Amino acid sequence: MYIIVYDFGTSTVKTCLFNIDSKIKLLAGASADYNLYISDDGGSEQDTEEWWVALCSTTKEVLKKSGLEPSQIEGISFCTQMQGTVLVDQNGNALRRPMNYLDHKGEKEYKSSMGSGLVKVDGCNARMTVKNLSVNKTGSFSAKDPVWKYKWVENNEPEVFSKVYKWLDIGDYLVARCTGRIVRTVDSAFATFLYDSRKKRWSKGLLKMYKVNPAHMPEVIECTEAAGTLTQKAAKELGLVAGTPVFAGGDATLTNIGAGSALPGDTHIYIGTSGWVITFMDYQKVDLLSRIGGIVSVKHGYYVYYAELETAGKCFEWVMNHLALDEIGMYLSRTKITDVESKYLSLYDYLSEEVSKVPPGANGVIFTPWIHGNRCPFEDSKAGGMFFNIRIENGKRDMIRAVLEGICYHLRWMLELSSKKVKTSQTIRFVGGGALSKVTCQMLADITGRKIETVDNPQSAGATGSALVVAAGIKGEDVFELSRCLVKANHVYIPNPEYREVYDRNFKVFKRLYKSNVKNFRDLNMDN
Repeated sequence: MYIIVYDFGTSTVKTCLFNIDSKIKLLAGASADYNLYISDDGGSEQDTEEWWVALCSTTKEVLKKSGLEPSQIEGISFCTQMQGTVLVDQNGNALRRPMNYLDHKGEKEYKSSMGSGLVKVDGCNARMTVKNLSVNKTGSFSAKDPVWKYKWVENNEPEVFSKVYKWLDIGDYLVARCTGRIVRTVDSAFATFLYDSRKKRWSKGLLKMYKVNPAHMPEVIECTEAAGTLTQKAAKELGLVAGTPVFAGGDATLTNIGAGSALPGDTHIYIGTSGWVITFMDYQKVDLLSRIGGIVSVKHGYYVYYAELETAGKCFEWVMNHLALDEIGMYLSRTKITDVESKYLSLYDYLSEEVSKVPPGANGVIFTPWIHGNRCPFEDSKAGGMFFNIRIENGKRDMIRAVLEGICYHLRWMLELSSKKVKTSQTIRFVGGGALSKVTCQMLADITGRKIETVDNPQSAGATGSALVVAAGIKGEDVFELSRCLVKANHVYIPNPEYREVYDRNFKVFKRLYKSNVKNFRDLNMDN
């Protein structure tokens, strides 16, 4: 069967066309960018029309590349960034620009609510914390969580708020635009931390506690359930056939399936724009102090124990733009590497080779990957990235390697904290764009001390998982069994014990850098 998946990231949609029979094969792919509007008040917003233009153009492109007819597509699905806020009217039209997961304009709302009260747990109102944990074993403990975006609009844009019909996440909005049906998938609903997954309904107690209008909460469906079918209008604009089934799910809940980590206890690491460490589980767990929680999976009764790094690959994008493109000779005019050196497929490949010339430990330079604040294991929107311990003998290559190592140090930190609460696997699947670099794969193995496995098309693992959910939904099969059968490892990286000492030393320093600079971050970024 042929399935189109829209892998909807922070700033790019990767549209993937899969064929699933005895194997899963990526037949064609296309990508298009859209803007991320960052504002000084903590805003991180996007434009729905930019999303739609990107979806329409890439759909036509993958069909052209594959040579398939629109009628051959048996289903489409959205694999999207989570914890966004899209407020819509009765027709599913967005009433304002959507806020994505990075938006923390609602910090005032968060502090006045969760930061209130005489008795607190890790800085959070004790009564509210207990209520949250009793319902879903997690809660809105970050200013970036969706409820504070919702409350910010209520407090700051009353005219917009008065017109709200339903409150959606990004994937739900796209489903509504495609089908005319306004619903939330269960993982999207749970990510608001207002949904009781055990009782399969919105929690009246939590809605009341946060003063959220119950009428704004839409119907909730399972990820393996078709949300609807393409309308004539949407089908015409996308270049597909009306009546095609439409599915959706969040990237964090779909990627473990696309990584082939579909047995309880399996752990995978993802490096895309953001990063995470996830362990798939058949029970729910929470570590409030470390900001790690169990969120619902695509199937009832299963969870993903989720530790998030806000900016991972985004840090490498930053270093590419500002340490490579700005100053390295041939990049002054931002010439594509493929136009200059045919041996390199991309600038990332070129930089990976340059990084490999630097010894492990980056000659003593350490980078902190908190360029848009951080969430786990500490919540701090004021935290920033830094290069630490630059000396006269250090060069640019050391700094670039330090960025990759800093991302891996933070992932090791989250992995070790996860291992204190749940059993993580010794063999870890590594997916996301970061897994395309053999240098990064080996670095991750060396820094974590775990065996690292990669899969085919790791940059599309979320889309692969989404395609398997569609296949399972249409055929009535078990999605986890499909994952285990069809997604296999293609390469293994073994930790090099020679580098353990230098990485352990740098890792200890890395963990101390936040605590040593928390006041400095606040003094410098108090207006952000």
